[in-house]
Amino acid sequence: MTAPQPQPDVRRTVDLRLLPSAAAAWAATAVGLAAGWRVAAWLAVGAFAAAVVVGVVLLARAGAARSAVAGSVLAALLVGTGFAVATAAREQAVACHPLTAVAARGGHATLVADTVDDPKPVRSPAGDTVMVRVALREIDLPDGTLRVGGAVLVFGPADGWRDLLPGQRVRLRGATSRSQRAGLTVAVVRATGAPQRLGEPPWPQRIAGQVRHRFAEAAGRALPPDAAGLLPGLVVGDTSALPQPVADDFTAAGLSHLTAVSGANVSILLGAVLLLTRALTLGPRASAGVAAIALVGFVILARPSPSVLRAAVMGAVVLLAMVVGRRRQAMPALGAAVIVLLACSPDLAVSVGFALSVAATAALVLVAPHWAQWLHRRGWPRSLADAVAVAAAAHAATVPIVAAMSGTVSTVAIAANLAAAPVIAPVTVIGAVAAGASTGWVPLGSFLARVTGPPLWWLLWVARHAAGLPGASLSVPSGVAGLGLVAAAAVATVALVAVRRTRLVLAAAVCGLVLVWLPARVLWPGWPVRDWVLVACDVGQGDALVLNAGGGAAVVVDAGPQSRAVDGCLGRLGVRTVPLVVLTHLHADHVDGLPGVLRHSADRVVIGPMRLPEKGFRQVQRQASEAGVPLDEARAGQTLRAGELTLRVLGPTLPAPHDPADGDDAANDQSLVMAVDTPAGRILLTGDVEADGQRDLLRDRVPVAADILKLPHHGSRTTTPEFLHAVGARLVIVSVGADNTFGHPNPGILRTLREMGATVARTDRSGDVAVGRSGGGGVAVTHRRHRGVGRA
Repeated sequence: MTAPQPQPDVRRTVDLRLLPSAAAAWAATAVGLAAGWRVAAWLAVGAFAAAVVVGVVLLARAGAARSAVAGSVLAALLVGTGFAVATAAREQAVACHPLTAVAARGGHATLVADTVDDPKPVRSPAGDTVMVRVALREIDLPDGTLRVGGAVLVFGPADGWRDLLPGQRVRLRGATSRSQRAGLTVAVVRATGAPQRLGEPPWPQRIAGQVRHRFAEAAGRALPPDAAGLLPGLVVGDTSALPQPVADDFTAAGLSHLTAVSGANVSILLGAVLLLTRALTLGPRASAGVAAIALVGFVILARPSPSVLRAAVMGAVVLLAMVVGRRRQAMPALGAAVIVLLACSPDLAVSVGFALSVAATAALVLVAPHWAQWLHRRGWPRSLADAVAVAAAAHAATVPIVAAMSGTVSTVAIAANLAAAPVIAPVTVIGAVAAGASTGWVPLGSFLARVTGPPLWWLLWVARHAAGLPGASLSVPSGVAGLGLVAAAAVATVALVAVRRTRLVLAAAVCGLVLVWLPARVLWPGWPVRDWVLVACDVGQGDALVLNAGGGAAVVVDAGPQSRAVDGCLGRLGVRTVPLVVLTHLHADHVDGLPGVLRHSADRVVIGPMRLPEKGFRQVQRQASEAGVPLDEARAGQTLRAGELTLRVLGPTLPAPHDPADGDDAANDQSLVMAVDTPAGRILLTGDVEADGQRDLLRDRVPVAADILKLPHHGSRTTTPEFLHAVGARLVIVSVGADNTFGHPNPGILRTLREMGATVARTDRSGDVAVGRSGGGGVAVTHRRHRGVGRA
């Protein structure tokens, strides 16, 4: 959303002639990808028929103004026809692709493919998975090898996949399935092991990989971990070392666009190159040529994300205009960029990142200058008016798209962007110089990166405190409903601000909200409930349980998959210290949120007897060491004490596997199983223990009977009826993510619990679930909804 400052003079006519064609191309492609090739074909027929009608009318009636409008409409209909035909053909090719048939059966396939982008970590129960898009080259079939193209999405183990570069040709084997998302992806492949590398990546990608690697190394030497992960993201879009808590803060504060390379980075690059060529007295064509080479190199370095591609094509159009001597305007460049990119990469039509980039750019060109002029006429200083107009226009244009995607609306984004704006350009420029210097000599790059320390500290401070404000994010419906609702609210707000009388009413309403609602949230939030003993935090598909240890202290059992989610839950509960953190096992949905717990003055982290999966153990060990917190082990028969609580470790009782390769599969049954007595009754905490572990507990006559049960493994079908009957809980808590892809909780398990007469409380439906003691000595259950944490 950062862009060049709007110009004071907004009276110049803006050339919008390409926008109808760009919109038609986008709509035709998006409808075709979402609805299929038949709908796209009929859309092409309809658009062509409409173009014929408009053409006839255009020939029959003369008139400059009418002809100009009709000409734009005719061009848009013809462009829409062409894109609808192209989309129908591409969709039909995907439907008839040989790998599509294999994916429909769920079979395995051996493929040769070229990686398209960098592997990206994704959350999975094992916590060691990456996702990478590849371009298909060959398929090994029973009757021979077939050379064929197509886009494939691969999920593979991080070991062997994480260090691949774009353009790397690999051979892989895995289970195939059909893609559930709109687009031209032929299949989704879950690789069964590391890929076989067939040669080296292209030399430009090798150079870009070295630059990114050395820049990250220089930043790591010079800066603290949070800043060291942020700097490469700001400069070249490399967020591989960005700590998850920082990423969560930037998202909640509405600043996540800063780590996605966009138009601001391209503008700085082209501006610097053109200034240099002017100093060397090069002509326009030579300057444009040098700038074009620099632009291509930057795209390779920053990776061709949707926002980078949009900014790069706009930059190329501007350079072309410079060569031919045409006046440079942003809107024709934006329209041309949309058309060219959709022709080359149709999947961008359903890309949220592309939509955000285009919407923000259009708002900065069309809306921000007028808003800045409006503010300036009312006495605002020019620089402040420009900054507020840019932040407000970009936010207004993108907030409906964000709402549709995430179901949340940031209320602090404009203020956070205004606070961050002064340091973005210095950090970007100095960081770019540091990146270039580190390529030649890492110590020099490290020295220059150290200069960015103070502004990076400011960015991190703004993101952390903005994200932590009460009401920083509001929940709204996701999807089309959220898009329409938030868009209508944004339009209504702009309309109310435009009229003086309604503006005063709106200002009074906002002041009243701030003066009444905000103090109420801070001073009397209504949460936590009185006499709470246990809270199951809504952290998505994972576990994070909080036991009240008295005096603002709490024991945390598991940390969930996201730092921001568990950190927010502890903050809402008013937890000041965590004398004990227990991680039942080392899968990502239980340990990835640990940094969010360690922020609350944790004293000790305890894990089970099995240090597998190895990646999970190394991660926990490193995070505990960085926080200065000791890491201990607990086994069956031990007792853990913290504050007013005593936790008795009942399991695991199954022997741990000897082969590290079996660690991931065995981790669930090696979960710590604990019982704790509270004023609300006995609570049994079970981690993800499955059928074998449950049966072993019963065979060993472990006392598992309890009043309250944390249902094992998010309600998976791997829980046995005999275990549930042995526990005999009156209240069962299910920590589970909304719309998760695993089918949790299992309907059969829920039916068994209902037949037992147990009350079931679920975080996917109720949010944070609190358990306390009722006035009559029973168990009281309350819940609190808050902003969503995403799907699992």
